[in-house]
Amino acid sequence: MQGFETFSVTMAPMCLLTFQAPTEDVDRIMAAVVAITPLAMGAYDSNAYQSMPGIERYRPLEGAAAGAESELRRRPGVVEISFELPKVPDVIERVIEAIFQAHSYQEPVIRLQAILSSRSKGLDDSANPNRWWNSTGDWKKAPSASGD
Repeated sequence: MQGFETFSVTMAPMCLLTFQAPTEDVDRIMAAVVAITPLAMGAYDSNAYQSMPGIERYRPLEGAAAGAESELRRRPGVVEISFELPKVPDVIERVIEAIFQAHSYQEPVIRLQAILSSRSKGLDDSANPNRWWNSTGDWKKAPSASGD
């Protein structure tokens, strides 16, 4: 997949890694990932997306750590995490191994896709009225001691 550029953005070849995990596993797994690569995007690091919790469906078969079961299991509180990685095989392999080792599952769901991802060219858009710093509702400000 070839990258390309627009006036403001470079579309660069990257890999999108996605995994599913119980919510309580996410911080441990992501700490293992960022110990390998910073997940940088421009002037930010630790960039990842976490979905809302959903329900995972599965049935353990013979050879499963839980033993074979006849009933379908439904586990609530499972999220999907996604983040971008450079197309560097050694980094990708180390991240996948780190996820596997930090995950609580016998068979973690890990997916890898080739994508084109946007990277800002860093142009001065300080006056752009659509940017969060030029609009109301700045969600990044910490609440005050009074709870405001």
